[in-house]
Parts: sequence; C-alpha cells; structure tokens
Amino acid sequence: MNHLPELHGEHLWLRELRATDLAPFERIHTHRVLTRYLGVDRMDARQAQDAFAQHLAQPYTHPRRKHTLAVCPPGQDVMVGTMGLLVEEYGRNAMLTSLVLLPDAPVRGHGHEAGRLLMAYGFGHLGLHRIWAGHRADHTRMREVMLAAGLQPEATLRELFHTQGRWHDVTTYAALAPAWIRRATPAEQAILRGAAVPSPAGASGAPAQSAYVTSGR
Repeated sequence: MNHLPELHGEHLWLRELRATDLAPFERIHTHRVLTRYLGVDRMDARQAQDAFAQHLAQPYTHPRRKHTLAVCPPGQDVMVGTMGLLVEEYGRNAMLTSLVLLPDAPVRGHGHEAGRLLMAYGFGHLGLHRIWAGHRADHTRMREVMLAAGLQPEATLRELFHTQGRWHDVTTYAALAPAWIRRATPAEQAILRGAAVPSPAGASGAPAQSAYVTSGR
C-alpha cells in the first residue's frame, strides 16, 4: 500500500480519505455552486459515490500517481474539503488538483496551505522537480491562492476542458523545487525531510485499506 503520512500545517492538515468521508465528498460533488469551476460536471449522488470509491482505491495502485486527500481543521479529524496531486507519467512533474472547501469550513481563506503541504511532500518524498496547477481563466480570485502557494504564472491553455456545455480556458502556474524549497516554512521543511506523522492503514478509524479544481480558498 502507498498511504501518505498526515501532513500538518498551521491552519489545516491533510490525510488519506476514509470510508466515513463519503458524506462530505458527496456534498461537494453534487453541490451546484462548489462544482461551478471544477474540471468535471456536477455529479448526481450515484456518480459521486462511484468517484469516491475510485479515490479510496488510490493507495492500492502501483505506481501510485493519484493522491486525493481530505482537508481537516487543526485538532479535528473531520473532512471539510479535498486537495490532490496527480503525478505525471513522464519526467519528475505533477499537477495540484481537487482543491475544494465546504462553504462552512473553518479553514476557508487558507486553501493555499493545503497546496503547500502537498508540494512539500511532492518535492521531498516523491522527488519531484516541477509542480504546476491551473484554474479556469474566468475564476480570477484563484490567482492570489496560486501565488500564496508559491506558484508562478506561466500560460493560458485555450479551451482545455468542457463542462456545463462549453469549453474553458485555463490559466496555469508552476513552481520548481530548488526555488520553492528555499522559501519553505518550518512545517514544510519537516515534511521535506520526511518528518511527517505516519498514517498507516487502520489508524484513527481508517479502513485497512481529481481536473482543475478551484472552488476553495
């Protein structure tokens, strides 16, 4: 199994998804507003359940390329959003995905920290050299989130994905390991060194066992 450790920051922490996270996951992916800027269309309940099952299976793939984690508030083991990393099949590159926070999440305003925690894991444990991310070009509020995560503007990819009956342009950003690591916080440095908290299967009630997402901040 390829379970990620718990990744702790100042305002939130990340962990693997569990079977008990289905309700908030379904709430996100069937929500009319939260799915507005996603790279996939709004789902019905059955589609969300099928997608959730696929996410739960990620730690069992070899090699593991998809990492979708639950965003939790400090001191609380409750999912209030998602954050993801998709490792590309060539080079040492990956894409940040799946940043969505529930409207009532106490971590709102700190979504960039979820990205930074996963970037520290990617540049550290996974040995990545380049991590990038994108948002729909018309979702301009995400620019400040990308910059706060340490990502720099790169390009606009025209009509990259099709949702809600139309094609959408995507604005992209990227960070390179050497420059990003020099500006890492102490918590991020700990993750880079491999000092994150282990999260083995079965811990804290865990069972023994995605798209350009720009809906949360």
